[in-house]
Amino acid sequence: MAKTCFHGVFVSIAVTSLLLLQAEASPPPPPAVYIFGDSTLDVGTNNFIPECTARADFYFNGIDFPYSKPTGRFSNGLNTADQIVRLLGLKKSPPPFLYLVNDPSNFQKNILQGANFASGGSGILRDTGKAKRVIPLEEQIQQFSTIRSNITNMTGSEEATDKILSKAFILISIGSNDMFEYLRNLSKPMSLAEFNATLISTYEYHIETLYELGARKFGILTVPPIGCTPFARAVFTGNNSCFEPAQAMAVQFYFDVASSLEQFSSTVQDMKYSVGNTFLMTSVLTGDMLAFGFKNIAAACCGNGTYGCNQTASFCSNRDEYLFWDQFHPTQRASELAALTLFGAAEPIMVPMNFSQLLGVNI
Repeated sequence: MAKTCFHGVFVSIAVTSLLLLQAEASPPPPPAVYIFGDSTLDVGTNNFIPECTARADFYFNGIDFPYSKPTGRFSNGLNTADQIVRLLGLKKSPPPFLYLVNDPSNFQKNILQGANFASGGSGILRDTGKAKRVIPLEEQIQQFSTIRSNITNMTGSEEATDKILSKAFILISIGSNDMFEYLRNLSKPMSLAEFNATLISTYEYHIETLYELGARKFGILTVPPIGCTPFARAVFTGNNSCFEPAQAMAVQFYFDVASSLEQFSSTVQDMKYSVGNTFLMTSVLTGDMLAFGFKNIAAACCGNGTYGCNQTASFCSNRDEYLFWDQFHPTQRASELAALTLFGAAEPIMVPMNFSQLLGVNI
């Protein structure tokens, strides 16, 4: 009898150990992902705004997407949002919020997995992109508030909703359009210093609002070297060189955002964040472009600096060798490298931690 009991205990321990090992080997399920921003992360939001003129739901956009389908992404294929969620273990990006509201029978089930609010052409400031009928960051956050209300209707309590949203990943990439509109406005309503102060104070307000709505884990992409886009090279300088005032604004924005988040996070106990210095990240890539497989870091693959990508534009065949897909946006390959950097790089590119450390995932 003693031998039988001992054997039973041994088997129980062995089974328990095996289950623990399997649990350790199995990665945790991906978090819900809520995505805010501009065309860097837009996966089709603007398709659902009939009057919107900032669109990419036509060829040759999407030529490298499955079935060569133009989806509204400003890319030849996957964009940065797609690449990031793939590294989290998701098979595809959360759909646009405006798509979800058109499917009321599945709305509540889907919003627990995430949603994309990003709208190409939008900005931090309410009036940025207004003429194009896009959705500014303030309105995107209002849409997120709608999702919070629906989750609370499901859970029956604000506390349960807080617990759910505290585990979610909040991804934000915005600011470039605000800067471009300021630089192109010949009758500037404020000085550059006043504009920068307004931009960062508004950004801070939006971050604090998201926190009040339950967001706790933030992944922030700052502004890349927008002065070196094909558009800036053609429109602002005309000689294919980078436009330094735009470069300086992007650099300043990174330092303002990093400082602001450090200060705000010190006043609350349960907020975690990761800021990607996309200006430095891109500068490192372009500084050694051949090592990353690029042969052209200045021209657009589709269209050119003054002519957007559409059905009548010419486009390159060696798209993985181009940094830019169109006037403004990275190619699928550039977005893939950016996502890998966001998850794997250390300071000073990622501060105070990278996305892997923020979310507890290994890639």
